[in-house]
Amino acid sequence: PQHFVLYLPRDIVSGDFFWLSQRGGKIVIVAADCTGHGVPGAFMSMLGVSFLYEIVNKEGIMQPASILNFLRDHVKHTLSQTGKKDEAKDGMDISLCVFDPNEMKLEWAGAYNPLYLIRNGELIEYKADKMPIAIHLNDHLPFTNNEISLIKGDTFYISSDGYADQFGGADGRKFMSKKYKEMLLQIWDKPMDEQKAIIQKAHLDWKGHHEQVDDILVFGVRV
Repeated sequence: PQHFVLYLPRDIVSGDFFWLSQRGGKIVIVAADCTGHGVPGAFMSMLGVSFLYEIVNKEGIMQPASILNFLRDHVKHTLSQTGKKDEAKDGMDISLCVFDPNEMKLEWAGAYNPLYLIRNGELIEYKADKMPIAIHLNDHLPFTNNEISLIKGDTFYISSDGYADQFGGADGRKFMSKKYKEMLLQIWDKPMDEQKAIIQKAHLDWKGHHEQVDDILVFGVRV
């Protein structure tokens, strides 16, 4: 019940997408960042959403790492990715959770994009596998499945890299993930809609007169 989604496409349509599904009392929560933005990114988003629907809702696969493994296979097959030299390497980075509210358990897997969990004012970062949902040097390796026991009040965040990559401030530099994490630590115990407003305002203040460089997606959940 307690969550927020900050979703700021750079153009009218977006290469970032979020997706949710519920099955057997568990909730699948996805934040994905496809190659590109605008129309090319949106095409990849449509592929990602339809593949996730297939894997989770039709095949009934509910382990995050397995979902990512199958998703990668679908992307490679559909885009005919074989690893040839000049071939397009379109794909997506993704952070995917399966939340079991009854057992207070979270399973998570990530392709480049991490999970931040804040418990009692301490941020724990779960690092993603350094490979995308696409053809890659290590695409023969399976994704890593992480199992996390949750306690009441835990707050976790998944996002694309667009927020941290925004140029701005006095020197026109990137916001950076360090500053992003520091901000989450300052606001994690506030109501979720308030957190969303603070995160959005910080982005706009930082951006100033600079253009938005990428799609932005931040998904926060408190258990």
